[in-house]
Amino acid sequence: MAETRPLYLGPRLKRLRRELGLTQQAMADDLEVSPSYIALIERNQRPVTAELLLRLARSYRLDVTDLAGEDSNDYARRLTDVLRDPLFAEIDLPALEVADLAASFPGISEALLRLHHAYLREQAALAEQGEGQGGGGNGVVADPVVQARAFVTAHRNHFPTLDNKAESIAEKVAEAGGLQPYLAKAHAIRTRHLPPDVMMGSVRRFDRHNQQLLLDDTLSGPTRQFQVALQVAYSECRPDFSALVRAAKLESPTAQNLLRRALADYTAAAILMPYDRFARAVEERAYDVEALAARFAVSFEQAAHRLTTLNRPGTERVPFFFLRVDAAGNVSKRLDGAGFPFAAHGGGCPLWSVHTAFVRPLQIHTQWLELPDGQRFFSIARSVLSGGGGYNRPRVERAIALACAAEHAPRLVYAANQDPRRVEATPIGINCRLCHRPGCTARALPPIGREILADDYRRPQAPFAFAES
Repeated sequence: MAETRPLYLGPRLKRLRRELGLTQQAMADDLEVSPSYIALIERNQRPVTAELLLRLARSYRLDVTDLAGEDSNDYARRLTDVLRDPLFAEIDLPALEVADLAASFPGISEALLRLHHAYLREQAALAEQGEGQGGGGNGVVADPVVQARAFVTAHRNHFPTLDNKAESIAEKVAEAGGLQPYLAKAHAIRTRHLPPDVMMGSVRRFDRHNQQLLLDDTLSGPTRQFQVALQVAYSECRPDFSALVRAAKLESPTAQNLLRRALADYTAAAILMPYDRFARAVEERAYDVEALAARFAVSFEQAAHRLTTLNRPGTERVPFFFLRVDAAGNVSKRLDGAGFPFAAHGGGCPLWSVHTAFVRPLQIHTQWLELPDGQRFFSIARSVLSGGGGYNRPRVERAIALACAAEHAPRLVYAANQDPRRVEATPIGINCRLCHRPGCTARALPPIGREILADDYRRPQAPFAFAES
């Protein structure tokens, strides 16, 4: 009789529980087991029995075959890719041992994969410090941008106190008939729209002496609304911002100011797109960013940015990574809620469609991505415009991208009815220095840790030929 392998479904069960909005206690009650048993299963410390699998299917009306899908082959493939790293070059690693590890110890397999990700990121950080771009330690002053971003990332770009306060404000705004009437009623601040020459380079200015909010009259509707919401946020939530900034313990005034600005922007967006209403609309519209932007009278970028903040326990939505770049590849905004590995410096992968979104402006570009370790993501990218509003007024064009783990992609209108396990994905790397894929014709730099082969007699299509190990 063939040996039956234990079935580990930890991450899948945890994901299912969160999608259903259940606590471990609630799921344990439904399945007639203890909460500690659910916790052990979710940590891959206990296998799922056939009886429990049937209870899951009955209780939540699920297909047993979907629940029992085999993850070991995927783990084996990803581990095989990782173990090709030059770091392991002198270790004998038979394919059968890798397959056994993936099948019998999925928790350890996942730990190894995560550890390798951390190793790659550390390599990137060391490379950046070597170029004089790093921060912290060794007498180097920490980058305030990195500090502020790190605090936001540590909170998964979700601040419950700000969201709750913004929802309360949004209700009052609706009762007052809009943001400007509310600002006048609640704070005695009058809003005025003035020509750009009067604004002298500002798009928004608060005249504290006369209690006036002055706005550039060439701003687009969504931008104008956002600037008014921003003034409301500063007027009502400044103590909340200060408390969070103090909690961050940032080293420089610049980092503190950047974080305060990020928190104010977050609150303004939450006023325009209150959490519960926006989260419901997200499911109704299947994450159609353009449709969401139209529904809440905001810009495409504002709606895309808001999608990265939907992490309230019990009502989480698909976690996204958000990136904004200009045509030269400079990153002006980055928010990570999807575990997407991204190098802070040194450029991204040119094969990612976010870098070619400028070719077809204002169109959605969809793309399946696969990293060297086998992780898959789904990405949408589109160019966005800001500025302008009049003849000869400067206009800025950037591209933004949203990326989520491939397993979540079928929930998006952009990937409906597609099987993440079967679609063809574009092989990309974190950046050229950290990507060991051979034969990439888009490569700009050789990878760290590989010997470059001489090309005296043969020149391949790829810019660099390097040893496999």
